Amino acid sequence: MAFSAIVVAAGSGSRAGGDKQWRAVGGRPMVRWSVEALLSAGADSVIVVVAPGAEPRAAEALAGLSGWRTVAGGATRAASVQAGLAAFELAGDTPVLIHDAARPFLSAAVIGRLLEALADADGALPALPVADSLRRGVDGLVVGGVERDGLWRAQTPQAFRLKTIRDAYAAWAGPDAPTDEAAVVERAGGRVRIVEGDARLMKLTYPEDFAMAEAFAPKTTRIGQGYDVHRWGPGTSVWLCGVEIPHDQTLVGHSDADAGLHALTDAILGAIADGDIGDHFPPSDPQWKGASSDRFLVYAAERVAARGGRIVNVDVTLICEQPKVKPHRQAMRERLADLLKLPLDAVSVKATTTEGLGFTGRSEGLAAQAVATVELPCLASTA
Repeated sequence: MAFSAIVVAAGSGSRAGGDKQWRAVGGRPMVRWSVEALLSAGADSVIVVVAPGAEPRAAEALAGLSGWRTVAGGATRAASVQAGLAAFELAGDTPVLIHDAARPFLSAAVIGRLLEALADADGALPALPVADSLRRGVDGLVVGGVERDGLWRAQTPQAFRLKTIRDAYAAWAGPDAPTDEAAVVERAGGRVRIVEGDARLMKLTYPEDFAMAEAFAPKTTRIGQGYDVHRWGPGTSVWLCGVEIPHDQTLVGHSDADAGLHALTDAILGAIADGDIGDHFPPSDPQWKGASSDRFLVYAAERVAARGGRIVNVDVTLICEQPKVKPHRQAMRERLADLLKLPLDAVSVKATTTEGLGFTGRSEGLAAQAVATVELPCLASTA
């Protein structure tokens, strides 16, 4: 069924510390979750109602999406919704979903149930039955209970035909502002059907809600691997996994030739499909001559963070006959944990030989391979 939508994002979000609609949740601005979900579910157009002057922030948050536009909101939520309704040039029987940006995890299933309910009702809202016992309290003391049978926790989006909700707002007499659009249509004599809601449609109101939202945010796990080789040359020490080890040779390379860090950098970049170390730090560029490979690894980690992701764990294997790695393994783990801001138990460093076989067995060079697990946010859920 064709439909359009309004996403209300004009509030101050003061209880959450301000501007919550632009705050990142699961690696993307909160408002983007809802707009993406509505567009993915088939919305013909989405109007995003923002505070006057916030249009550039919306443009930044929704960059790359099409099918939406902004409208300046009013002093109250009801005024903002009416501003969005007034901006539509649609037939009166067009279904319109009105959604709060503070509920980011909207699914296609909920949208589908709302649209189906409009077949025999004037409006529809998703809701969850109240599961907890309810108590009245005065001065911190329980003074009675509230029967919870028949009580529902209303959510958004709420669905109406465009003419129905416009006419209902025009008839609203007040004096108080309505709590939601269902109340407006009910007051006008309309029938609003309850459909099954979704626990993930929690409203983010307070700062602590954002920690819970991160747990709800859909994520995908990626695994990347890296491999690097450097030959031995004259020297007095070698850098491995960010630790300098005294040795009668050194590894030869354009930078400090830390094969462990190079392999791990490639593994992290590979997990986010972002090329390899040579793409970002070409050996033909003189600025990287003798550079510390710490910089490469931190850069790769920053690329993950910029995608809203996090590194879960890393594992490096050094393949060589010399030097002995075991005496330095703990220092290497600690250095990697510090560079990547990981707990020590998420960092593994191992070493092995090739039993005298191949170029490493002949002590012509050292090889390193690495694996990194990265967690990235998914696109807004449409399940």
